[in-house]
Amino acid sequence: MAFTVVFRPRARADIAAAVTYHARQSPSTASRWRTGLLRVIATLEADPNRYPQADEAGDLGVDLREYLYGRGRNVYRFLFSIDGETVSVLRVRHAAQDHLTQDDV
Repeated sequence: MAFTVVFRPRARADIAAAVTYHARQSPSTASRWRTGLLRVIATLEADPNRYPQADEAGDLGVDLREYLYGRGRNVYRFLFSIDGETVSVLRVRHAAQDHLTQDDV
């Protein structure tokens, strides 16, 4: 079964901020980061259920899952929920950022 991946407005803003940050470091890094998003989308379309629940899922009372993207100091958490055949990416946060709160979702 193929899933549809939808990026919520806050996730889109998070991605724009990450690309801007990487572009200041190196345009080629930003380009690779954007290209990698296509792999993230393809993976979530194929089988989002294989990813674990996020640490804060229990505190928020939602089935919140996470996909870790990147390596080294540039790891980002794609935080998403699954509703039927739709994967909603709620936030994209650097792994060093605090866990989500109810206000962040």
